[in-house]
Amino acid sequence: MQPTLCGSVVELRPLREDHAQALVDAAADGQLWDMKLTVVPGPATIDGYIARALAGRAAGKVMPFVIVRRDGDDKDGGAGRIVGSTRFWKIDRANRKLEIGHTWLSASAQRSAVNTEAKYLLLCHAFDVMHCVRVQFTTDELNDKSRAAILRIGAKQEGIVRHERIMPDGRKRNSVRFSIIDDEWPAVKTMLEAKLAR
Repeated sequence: MQPTLCGSVVELRPLREDHAQALVDAAADGQLWDMKLTVVPGPATIDGYIARALAGRAAGKVMPFVIVRRDGDDKDGGAGRIVGSTRFWKIDRANRKLEIGHTWLSASAQRSAVNTEAKYLLLCHAFDVMHCVRVQFTTDELNDKSRAAILRIGAKQEGIVRHERIMPDGRKRNSVRFSIIDDEWPAVKTMLEAKLAR
């Protein structure tokens, strides 16, 4: 059973099929499906995106979430609005490790507390509830914004995996791998809590 993870700024709710239109609306804020450095669903790809995520959940390898704003004003569509998606994937229970990925946010939610709190909630669940010994992150070598954001939450860069995947446009992507391990989690947790308190 996949939990809902609640913070003060965001709530991470289990992805459902009926989130399709809200996710397309969220991705339309910035036309994110046109980005070349990551894969964000658009009107033509949302059904397959959700189907793959739900198949991964059924197989026990993925926990996909929608990111819902809890703060903001209902009149401006702030509170209760889906602003993106994220997931646990590559879940390996035997080795107590997983990856946090497939994360994207509406343009208006970027560079806000949304990403920090979403990552905090995911990391708390991974280390404190699932007792992970390792949580990893992977991003495009060319995605400077994503790389900086992953470093800001306390992950350590491990290296570059060459030609790690083929992008939709056919480009062979080199990926940068980062991780947080269980020994580092207490200090990372304290740092993230201080950031969120500011």
